[in-house]
Amino acid sequence: MAASPRLEKITPGNLDAAIALKVRSDQEHLVAPVVKSLAEAYVHPGVAWPRLIVDGDRPVGFLMAFFDIDFAGDGTGTDIRSGLWRLNIAAGEQGRGYGRFAVRAVAAEIRRRGGTRLTATWHPGEDGPEKFYLGLGFRLTGEMSGDQRVGELELA
Repeated sequence: MAASPRLEKITPGNLDAAIALKVRSDQEHLVAPVVKSLAEAYVHPGVAWPRLIVDGDRPVGFLMAFFDIDFAGDGTGTDIRSGLWRLNIAAGEQGRGYGRFAVRAVAAEIRRRGGTRLTATWHPGEDGPEKFYLGLGFRLTGEMSGDQRVGELELA
């Protein structure tokens, strides 16, 4: 990884590059393609925070975060969460620290907004990203979101 990966808003100028990002073929069942994430961002304005991960002039990944969502879903505001909704690192760019950069960047944005924890979900199983998330300090909550495990990272 170069010294300065950065996040960029999705714009008309980088839309095609974002959509062209593909994970390894053996990971396609684990994460939605970028185009689906962008469609979800469109129908959830103000909720989804899609960003292209760029190193130099090279798109290397995509993330989508969310902020201050009521997970209880009952309108009480008793379970407000922020976190990582999607993380796609391009097939040829994996293992170079871009995933760690993405998680740290989302954590920094959550802190900037006054949050103290980062929530993420992932598909369980040996081929899934659980070891990655646990290695970053996430802890399993014991919850499931659909068919995905829920993990949390306390932000100090």
